[in-house]
Amino acid sequence: MVKKMLKGMLCTALLSAASLPVLACEACKKQQPKLLRGITHGSGPDSSWDYVIVSIMMIITLYSFYAMIRFMAKSRDEVHQDIKTSILN
Repeated sequence: MVKKMLKGMLCTALLSAASLPVLACEACKKQQPKLLRGITHGSGPDSSWDYVIVSIMMIITLYSFYAMIRFMAKSRDEVHQDIKTSILN
């Protein structure tokens, strides 16, 4: 039990440390629009079409995630015994 807790804390610490370099530096913060300030590096979006493209990509990704969860939770095949139903039952 203690080993699992230590392993979890170590993983959390490593993932937290790995995410620190992702944050934007001071020079990049000044170049970004208010919405993205402090999140990304670089000069930021070139036009308003960049926001539209990213928004469409987010909608597709969120729908794909929703569909994956929905189909994993409710299988249409009632006869077939798969791993998911053996674990959940």
